[in-house]
Amino acid sequence: MRRLALAVLPVALAALLAACGSTNTAGSGGVQVVAAENFWGSIATQLAGTKASVRSIIVNPAQDPHSYEPNALDARTMATAGLAIVNGIGYDNWSSKLLAANPAPGRTVINVGNLLGLHEGDNPHRWYSPSDVAQVADAITAALKRRDPHDAGYFDSLRRNFDQRSLAQYHALIAQIKKQYSGTPVGASESIFAPLAGALGLRLLTPATFTKAISEGTDLSAQDKLVTERQVSSRQIKVWIYNSQNATPEIQHLNQLAHMAGIPVVTVTETLAPPNATFEQWQVEQLRRLELALQRTRAR
Repeated sequence: MRRLALAVLPVALAALLAACGSTNTAGSGGVQVVAAENFWGSIATQLAGTKASVRSIIVNPAQDPHSYEPNALDARTMATAGLAIVNGIGYDNWSSKLLAANPAPGRTVINVGNLLGLHEGDNPHRWYSPSDVAQVADAITAALKRRDPHDAGYFDSLRRNFDQRSLAQYHALIAQIKKQYSGTPVGASESIFAPLAGALGLRLLTPATFTKAISEGTDLSAQDKLVTERQVSSRQIKVWIYNSQNATPEIQHLNQLAHMAGIPVVTVTETLAPPNATFEQWQVEQLRRLELALQRTRAR
């Protein structure tokens, strides 16, 4: 697994260390919300409005959330959380360790994996599932309303706006791609793309054992490597999608095979890129690139 052993630094040392990756993403009022990753943090920011201060710990696209090593400032940030949002499912074990090391009475924790009834070993990349995003957004709004019932109407309004306006283009692109390209065979470097492939109606041919191994940093089987390379070189797939934050030598080799075979290559990332984008801006841009790549397959 690509998860490294983590040593949680004492909170008391936080003031002595340099600033880490965490960043403010919302106003300074109300409940303190801390998200382990900025994709959930971006959603929380839009759902909290001016009634909360939201911080995300993983904000740099170059950082790998699987193997991130938190420092003392991260521990201090988590310790202030009245509402903490972690992905779970074995993806960010470091965040749960920080929360356990800094318990706080009355803190609300949204563990996405627990919310969705998933466990370690299941695909952790739930922010690439539109239906799961909706469930997490509902859970965030419900948590905010419980902590601040006086502003329940305000939070309900922001939730409607997020779905009907902020995510309008995101939903429209998903529906459009599904309508036009459902059933198209595609390949992907890792399991990050699997939830979105299902929502788009695309047929993901890459062996699930291959995408899981790349995602988790475990050894690839010779059979999976051979099957995936053949799918690319013989053009069994129409588009190749890879996570640019995890371009292993094997994936770079497959990228080259795709280019040689004339197969469009589309990149996705695990966290917001650029880091100041909103969740929907990031996802819409990736969907647009994918749609253009699918269009190219029709033109050939």
